[in-house]
Order: sequence, then C-alpha cells, then structure tokens
Amino acid sequence: MPGPGPTVAEPAGRADGPLTAADATRAVETVLGAVLDARLRRAGDVDAVFARDLAGPVTAFVRRGGKRLRTAFAWCGWRAAGGAGDATALLRTGAALELLQACALIHDDVMDGSPLRRGGPAMHVGLVRMHRTARMTGSPESFATSAAVLAGDLALAWADDLLTEAALGSPHGPRLYREWQAMRSEMVAGQYRDIHAQATGASGVDDALTIATLKSALYTVERPLALGASLAAADEWTVASLRSAGRCAGLAFQLRDDLLGAFGDPELTGKPTGDDLRSRKLTYLLAVALRLADAAGDEEAAAVLAPGAATRSDDTVERMRRALERTGARALVESKIEDLAAAGLRHFARTGASPAVREEFASLVERASGVVPGRGKEST
Repeated sequence: MPGPGPTVAEPAGRADGPLTAADATRAVETVLGAVLDARLRRAGDVDAVFARDLAGPVTAFVRRGGKRLRTAFAWCGWRAAGGAGDATALLRTGAALELLQACALIHDDVMDGSPLRRGGPAMHVGLVRMHRTARMTGSPESFATSAAVLAGDLALAWADDLLTEAALGSPHGPRLYREWQAMRSEMVAGQYRDIHAQATGASGVDDALTIATLKSALYTVERPLALGASLAAADEWTVASLRSAGRCAGLAFQLRDDLLGAFGDPELTGKPTGDDLRSRKLTYLLAVALRLADAAGDEEAAAVLAPGAATRSDDTVERMRRALERTGARALVESKIEDLAAAGLRHFARTGASPAVREEFASLVERASGVVPGRGKEST
C-alpha cells in the first residue's frame, strides 16, 4: 500500500463551536492543494512529459473548483454520528471524494462529447487543442479521447491512494474502505446503465430512476454521508437513517441537474444546456414526459421526445423543451424534487443529530436541490 501522503495540519474549529461544514470544505481545499502539489512533483519524477501533458491538466481541473458537496455531506455524516476532535481522516476522505469526482466528470464528458465543464473546456477539448498546438501527427480527437481516459484514470488512482491513506490512519479504516469500494462499483454500474439505455432506446421511468440512483444519488450524497459516519463508528440505526436521507437528497440533486440540463443558464451552470436533449439521454424528466404524452394522446410531444438518433438541430431541442413544459413533466419533476428534499430532512432528523448539524444538512440539501424544504423551489 502507498506510504503516508503530505502532512496536513488539522484545521482549528471555530472559537464558538466545533468544525462546521464550511470549515471542513475550506480545510479540504488546503488538503487538496497539498496533495496535488505532491502528486505533481512525483509525476515529474516519473516523466517530465507525463507531468506536463497529463498530471498538470488533471491538477488544474481539480483546482478549478466545483461545489464540493460530497465533502460537506461527508462532514454531515461524521457529525451526525457524533464525530468530533481530530478531523484528519475526514478531510483526507473529502479530498479523495473530490478526486473521484474529477475522474467521473472527465470520463463522463468524453462519453457524452460535452465541450464545457466548470466554466472551461472539458479535459478532452483541452487535449485536442494541445495536440494541435504541438503539431502532433494523427487525429487530434483520437489522441484527446485516449489521453482524457488516462487523465480520468490518474485522478481515480490519486483518489484511491488518498482514501487508503485515510483508512490506514483511522481505527475505523475497514468500514471506511468498504463504503468506498461499494461506491466505486455503483458509479461504474450507473455509467454503464446510462450508455446502455441510450444504445437500447430505453425510455421507462424505472430505468431512469435506476440510472439516477446509481450514477448520482448514491455517490453524491448517500455514500459520502456513510463514509463520514463510518469514521465516527456510527451505529446501524444512524447509518440506516443517513442512507435514507442521502438517497432522497441525492435523487433531488440529480433531478435538479436534469432540469438544469434542459432549461439552465450555461453562465450559471458552467456547462452547456440542452446536451442531454440533443443526445436524447434517458433522464427522469424525459421518461416522465414520454409517459405523460402517451397518457394524454399528445402525439407531437411523444414523437419529438421519443428515443432515437442524436440531433444537432436547435429547433428540435426547443421543440423538446416546449414538450417538456406542455406535458406537465417539468412541473411534476419540480414537485418530486420538493418531496424528496423534505423526505431527506425527515430521515436525517432520525439520526438525533444536533439542531446545528440538521440546519447545515438542510442548507446543503437546498444547494443541491434548488429548493428550500417546506417553501418550494428557489430557482431553476
């Protein structure tokens, strides 16, 4: 197993209380910075070209940000289970989650052909530009696809190294690692079900929910909550409550992402709008719209939303948006998000977490789902 990583000082809690989710997120940025600097130096020791062309872009991509929600949810799980004191293992786990997220995004953008991520070029797009600037031979796109797969693999390797270091340094390491192992398999299963649905033309609501659960809900909220709880030796009741809370909140997050993918503002989301519609990716939003169109006998909506070949037509995408509105699918999904967010808070309360931790979890659910539980949506 890898040796210990860079030493990271434990962040101090606030003067008026213990470490908060915001404190933990800031501290994880510090951990990530130290880890990325160390990994980049090691990459240079291995090979200068590899460090410059692959490790460098991976570290830059991770530093480019993101919501860091998984880190904050891991903190919520830790605190709900009574976690306090030394947060070193928790912070390393949070940093590992951010590296795993980088892997997932890099690979997802390759599979979907998405040009933008986090307000900048997707990894494979940047690698196409590098190929052309360096005047390499062969196809820039083929090179960039292969290199981006390796970039995602590198982020995954770094994530695994860091999580292993956290597990080795914690008395609860075996529990932590079992959660991590399960999460990685679920991510791959969800991604495969996603591309399988596109290849087979699946359009069912159950298929869409399975994909949303495996690909996003589990690894965005449920598993991070459980990872944090494992570091506090949580009992079975607490873990079960956290899993239920995470499943609901994670689905709310994914359904919001589906809506933003269809109707969001790229300036705010940092990624293109309409790509899921162009590729006719199976989402809960699309599956619900198809079911409602069939039930209402809306042949026009059913035809424009039906599984089929990808489209480049802006007019077709706009017709799909209108169908999502006309069938009532957009409104139904909004309502579903509100219900899921509220259910997530109810399950989290069953853990017996303090009011302060419950309030922070509610704030995170609001950020993830776009709704204030009990008051409806904030924005789409």
